[in-house]
Amino acid sequence: MSSAPHFLMCPPDHYGIEYEINPWMNRAVGTDPAQAHRQWWALHDALRDLGATVERLAPVPGLPDLVFTANAGLVHHRTFVSSQFRHGVRQGETPYFDRWAREHGFKVVTLPPGSYFEGAGDALFLGEILYGGYRFRSDAKSHLWIGHQLNVEALPLELVDPRFYHLDTCFCPVDRETAIYYPGAFDDYGRSVLKDRIPHLIAVSAEEAVSFSCNAVVVGRTILLNDGAPKLAKTLQTSGYEVRPLPFTEFIKAGGSAKCLTLRLDGEEAAAWRLVPEVAGSAA
Repeated sequence: MSSAPHFLMCPPDHYGIEYEINPWMNRAVGTDPAQAHRQWWALHDALRDLGATVERLAPVPGLPDLVFTANAGLVHHRTFVSSQFRHGVRQGETPYFDRWAREHGFKVVTLPPGSYFEGAGDALFLGEILYGGYRFRSDAKSHLWIGHQLNVEALPLELVDPRFYHLDTCFCPVDRETAIYYPGAFDDYGRSVLKDRIPHLIAVSAEEAVSFSCNAVVVGRTILLNDGAPKLAKTLQTSGYEVRPLPFTEFIKAGGSAKCLTLRLDGEEAAAWRLVPEVAGSAA
């Protein structure tokens, strides 16, 4: 497998606040389409500048959240574990994501009926472990099922603050020993698991967590994140990372930021699975 970073993004041609399924969304506020396009392309171009290949999924009218490709599914080698969205307004995205995955050579795996799983929004690799967020969108049994299918250890973590409804809003693996997280998004058990398993945890303050500072994209030693987190940026720079703050105000209105707008197709920077042979899953 190529070591070049590889992402899937979807232009925000039809993005907007058309419904309310998390505390951030407010149809009365809405979004600025021109500003959303500028912010999306700034992220796209920043990834390209870092040497990444960026695939573009065609936007679809009536699916405003298709732009948040992190929720498409979970990639493990050439296996794509398809999302099963909890809210009906997002379930129409799945056929488009699945078709794209099949057309690009991925084996599409579907969870059992009655399961809820929202892709890399709620499932992130750090080293050999798959960390899964559950309660608001995904469920714990889905993470355990995926772990069994992929032959990896899966650790479900309960999310307790509805503002941080997906794992990627409050947790970001940086490398195989480091992660950014907001402690207040997890229960006591979840915090203890993270402290026990991850050697270097960088805690984000409540003030900066609500600017979606944990919803970052990591490319090598460079971290792209929302520009509303100067304290975290300084901490990361002190730890030897390059930080590139970008504005994501229009996407925060829907409860997303840099990470939500991208699906890593070749494994997160912190994922050990890129270094080992593929384990076959069950095809849909």
